[in-house]
Amino acid sequence: MESSRSPISPTQLNADDPDAFRHRFAEVNGIRMHYVEEGQGPLVILLHGFPYLWYLWRRQIPAMAAAGYRVVAPDLRGFGQSDRPEAVEAYDVSQTVGDVVGLMKALGETSAVIVGHDLGAWVAQAAAMLRPDLFRAIGMLNTPVPPRGKIRPTVGLREMAGGKVYHHLYFQERGKPDRELASDTRKTLRSVFYSISGSAVGAERWRLFIEPGEPILNAFTNPRDFPSWLSTQAIDYYVDEYTRTGFTGALNYYRCRDRDWEITAFLDGAVVRRPSLFIGGAADPAFELAPIRGLYDQLEAHLPGLWKKVLLPGVGHSAPEEDANQVNELILEFLEHARAR
Repeated sequence: MESSRSPISPTQLNADDPDAFRHRFAEVNGIRMHYVEEGQGPLVILLHGFPYLWYLWRRQIPAMAAAGYRVVAPDLRGFGQSDRPEAVEAYDVSQTVGDVVGLMKALGETSAVIVGHDLGAWVAQAAAMLRPDLFRAIGMLNTPVPPRGKIRPTVGLREMAGGKVYHHLYFQERGKPDRELASDTRKTLRSVFYSISGSAVGAERWRLFIEPGEPILNAFTNPRDFPSWLSTQAIDYYVDEYTRTGFTGALNYYRCRDRDWEITAFLDGAVVRRPSLFIGGAADPAFELAPIRGLYDQLEAHLPGLWKKVLLPGVGHSAPEEDANQVNELILEFLEHARAR
């Protein structure tokens, strides 16, 4: 099913209304993928992270469309209205990159700028490495994705956690995390979105490590009132979608971390030479971890085409929602830079 309305007018759009956008579906790489599309011009693909949806980009889509770009924001497999294969292996990097390549083919396009946030940044970087012929530039938000490491990811995460539990490790277990997150979807999403944001302070902030056996939601704070950057309508949309789908498809990406490492040995030492951009939040709790801050500091080592890297003051992990204006300005500047090249 597709929306039949006219293209959006950014000045009249209620971006928090998901029905204000054009929704489409495509058969790609063996799944049915849902995506939102606006605008005409060079293609820009926006990939969301966890626990988000295409909807993360609702304030970027109209700005880019108005600037003369064809903007496509899919629900990644396992999320939202896209298919959710059962097998964990169906979420490895070969499949997720294959989805994006298949979507481009369905759109009739052979060149795109790809921009990913969080989990989507992992997919975007892999796509830029595996198909540099298709992706002429790459943007990454909030997650400075490392190059392929020398050791198995879960081994490195255990070393970093030092006997405690980091969420990437917690998600390796099948069943329990899925049930815990879905036990009260509204509380889960409110707590996560708030605690990882720049609005949370002190003990409200995401506690990066939990004790073995401790519920993951203990690491987050459910606020009484939510900041204005995430409206009630927006929270309701996220809650409705995750209530319908559950969290298993999303968590399967984390369960493929070791598998991705195993099947990409050929990428050992590879770098992304295409023009690149990184936008993060200076108040993102993840940047309290020395390894993640170190990745940010050394981005140029595996992104030799890095045009700019920025940490936005007062902004946490949901940069496209927390400070849409600055994110829009930076991405549009980058798109012009990439177009000029």
